Amino acid sequence: MFERIELMNMARAMTDHAAKRQTVVARNVANADTPGYAARDLEPFEDSYRNQHAPELRRTRTGHIDATVWTADERREFSVDGPASPNGNNVSLEEEMLRAAETKKQHELSLGIYRSALDLMRTSLGRS
Repeated sequence: MFERIELMNMARAMTDHAAKRQTVVARNVANADTPGYAARDLEPFEDSYRNQHAPELRRTRTGHIDATVWTADERREFSVDGPASPNGNNVSLEEEMLRAAETKKQHELSLGIYRSALDLMRTSLGRS
């Protein structure tokens, strides 16, 4: 039932994106002293969610519409530009802490959206 509601799909996808980004940030922090390590990040959720490449579905009627399916595997990592230390590492712990805070905020937002959608469904069913 819930897999057909776009709002629920978006909240799930946003939660997945936040989890994957937290993994990337943690990897950057763990490699802050590794010589030659280049910091990485994920493209913003908004870009990855709307620019998805879902497989083309077969349409048996003209009224059928495309189904959008976002998976966290479609995320796009990229190298972060920044000044490198003498050992070639460009991880900035301050920047990574900011990314971690942004990721936490995104995760809390996705949970809030999910909770609100559930409350809306409960209300529409006459339950509180």
